[in-house]
Amino acid sequence: MDKNRDLWRLLRLFAPYRWWMLGGALLSLLTMLSNFGLMTLSGWFLASAALAGLGGWATLNQYNFFLPAAGVRGFATTRVISRWLERIVTHEATFRLLAELRVWFYTRLEPLAPAGLQGYRSGDVLSRIVADIDTLNNFYLRVFTPFLVAGIATLLMAGFFALYAWSVGLALLILLALTGLLLPLLSERLGAQSSREITQIQAEMRVQIVDTLQGMGEILTANAAGRVQERFLDENEALLERQRRLAGVAGIGTAGMSFMANLTLWVILLLAIPMVARHSLPPAELPMFALGTMAAFEAVLALPLAFQFLGQTREAARRIFEIADRQPLFADAETPVPEPQRFDIQLQGVHLRYPDARQDALAGLDLSVRQGERVAILGATGAGKSSIANLLLRFYDYQTGSAQLGGRELREYPSDQLRRYFAVLSQRSHLFHSTIRDNLLLAKGDAEEDELWAALRQAQLADFVAGLPHGLDNIVGEGGVNLSGGQARRIAIARAVLKDSPILLLDEPSEGLDAITEAKFLQDLRSLMQDRTVIYITHRLLGLEDMDRIYVLAAGKVQEEGSYAELVVSPDSLLHRFAQFGGTLVDA
Repeated sequence: MDKNRDLWRLLRLFAPYRWWMLGGALLSLLTMLSNFGLMTLSGWFLASAALAGLGGWATLNQYNFFLPAAGVRGFATTRVISRWLERIVTHEATFRLLAELRVWFYTRLEPLAPAGLQGYRSGDVLSRIVADIDTLNNFYLRVFTPFLVAGIATLLMAGFFALYAWSVGLALLILLALTGLLLPLLSERLGAQSSREITQIQAEMRVQIVDTLQGMGEILTANAAGRVQERFLDENEALLERQRRLAGVAGIGTAGMSFMANLTLWVILLLAIPMVARHSLPPAELPMFALGTMAAFEAVLALPLAFQFLGQTREAARRIFEIADRQPLFADAETPVPEPQRFDIQLQGVHLRYPDARQDALAGLDLSVRQGERVAILGATGAGKSSIANLLLRFYDYQTGSAQLGGRELREYPSDQLRRYFAVLSQRSHLFHSTIRDNLLLAKGDAEEDELWAALRQAQLADFVAGLPHGLDNIVGEGGVNLSGGQARRIAIARAVLKDSPILLLDEPSEGLDAITEAKFLQDLRSLMQDRTVIYITHRLLGLEDMDRIYVLAAGKVQEEGSYAELVVSPDSLLHRFAQFGGTLVDA
C-alpha cells in the first residue's frame, strides 16, 4: 500500500477538478456503452431480420425494422458525439491538472530556494517540474479513467447479459474481471522496474544535457566533446534497452488480451448454444451475445498498457513529492509587521553557519548601518561578505546573535515583506531570455512606458536601447548574451531604479568587468545611491572613496572600521596593506 501512497496524494491534489475528471470518465463510459449497445443491437437486429425473412413474406411484413434501425443509428451517433466530447473534457481536465500540479509544486519550491535546494542540480529541478509532472498525466488518462470506466462498464454489460441468461452474464463478469485484474497486474509486475528506470535515466539525461549546454565552452576547450557524446550514447542505449523490455511486456499484454477475448467468446457460446437448442433462448440472441462479448472487451483493453507504465508514474510522483515534502531550513514569519519608521541595520554577535559546513561563515559579527549611510564591506574571498547579503535577504538564517532592521529582528519580518526594502545589484544579476521590457518589469510589474525609459536614462542605457531595432522589445538572449557585460549590468541598475527600495545592496556589482568599464560603471552607480542606504560588498578598493564608512572583514568578523581616508593612510590598517598589493583583496 505504501508504494501507492503517492498516487493517493495525487488524487487528493486533483480534488478541485474532480468534476472535470468525473465528467471525462462518464463520457468515456457513455462511449463504451454506446459501442456495446451498437454491437449487441446490431447482432440481434441482423439475426432477427434474417429469421423473419425465413418465415416468409407474412412474417417479414409484420417485422418492425424501424425501431431497431433507429436504435442502431442512435447508438452510432451517441458514440461519435460522446467520443468527441470525451476528448475535449479529458484533455481540458488534463491541462487543468498539469497547471494545478505545476503551480502547487512551484509554491513548494519557492520557500526552499535557495538554501533548501542546494543539494539539487538545476537541470534536475527543471526535469521534475516539467517532465515528471508531464508523466503524471498518465495517471488520470491511463490509470484512473480506464480503471474506473472498466469497473462500471463491466458491471453494466454483465448485468445486461444476465437479463437474458444469468449464467452468461456471470461468465462475462468473471472473465472480464479476471482479464481486467490479472493482465494489468502481470504487466505492472513485469514492467514496473523498467518503467521506473526509464524515468530515472531520462531525468539524468536531462540534467546532463542542461549541464553540457551550460558548460559547452569548457567542454570544447578541453576537447572533451567525444567523451560527453560517448556518455550520452551509453545512457541512450540503456534507455533503449528498458524500452525494448517494455515493448515485450506490451506484446505479452496484447497477446493475453486477445487470448482472453477469444476464450470469453468461446465460453459464452458454449453456454448460449445449448440454451438456443433447448429453445430457452431465442436464436437471435446468440449473435447478440457474440458481438456484445467482443465489444465488452473494449472496457479492459487499455488496462494492461496503463499498468505497464504505472512504475514510471509512481517514480515521477515520488520525485515530485521528494522535493515538495522538504521543509524549509528555517520558519518564515506569517504575519506582516508595521513598516519601520527608520531603516537602520544592526548586527550584534551574529553567528551563521551553512548546512553541513564545519565552521561559521559569520562568527560573532558586529556591524551597524544607519539610514542614509553608505557603508562598504571589504574582505577577501571567504571572509563572509556574501553571507551578510544572504542574512539580510533571509536566504539563510543566523543561529545566534541579533540581526535587526528598524529595531525589529529580521525573523519577525515575512521574507516577502523584508525583501521589498532591498534593491539588489550583484555580479550574478540574471537576465532572462526575453525582451528588455520583460526584464525591467521583473522589478515593477505595473511600470508604465515612461517609467521604463526614465530608469534606463538613469542607468545610462536609454540611447543604446532606443537605437535597437525593436527598442524595449529587443531580445537580450540567454543570460544577456546579446549584450555586453556593462550593458547587462546597466539593465540591472535600471531594475534597481524601478524597485525604488530604501536600501541598496551592492554585492560585487562590477566583478568581471574590465578596469575602464568598471570605473565608468561605478561612476554611474552614484545616481542610484542618492537618498538611499547603501551596503557595498566588495573585495576591491575601487569606489570606496564614495563610502561614509568601511568595514574590513576576515574569518566572519569585523577586523577594523573607519572612513576610507582614515584607513588608507594608517600604516597598521589592513586596507592600507591591501592597497600596496594593487587594491584587490585575495585569500593570501
